[in-house]
Amino acid sequence: MTSVNEFESVNAIVQDYFDGLHYGDVAKLRAIFHADAVLQAPGSRRSLEQWLSAVASRQVPSQQGRSYDFKLLSIEVIKDQAMVKLECPLFEYFYIDFLGLLKEDGRWKIVTKMYTDLQAE
Repeated sequence: MTSVNEFESVNAIVQDYFDGLHYGDVAKLRAIFHADAVLQAPGSRRSLEQWLSAVASRQVPSQQGRSYDFKLLSIEVIKDQAMVKLECPLFEYFYIDFLGLLKEDGRWKIVTKMYTDLQAE
């Protein structure tokens, strides 16, 4: 049985993820991802470092006055693994992200991110 604390821990990672995206906080994002995490979208594969570099060099949504409209759609925790589904409107995109997390050495980390833009044709 999964404890409430595990859900709260995963939810805290989600909140840091949303904050990292909205404020362009690369350090916050790096802290919640495992170093060998893979980020995947249809036709695109990036390492964590490639993605963080892109985040660091792009516009910062909060500085552009963009609204903070991220939504947690679901969290499923089974023992030491979790899957999270999120709505992440960002710039002109409307992403649905699936984050896979593992709890290792007592800490939750994102090990995979899959995402797609619902507005792309």
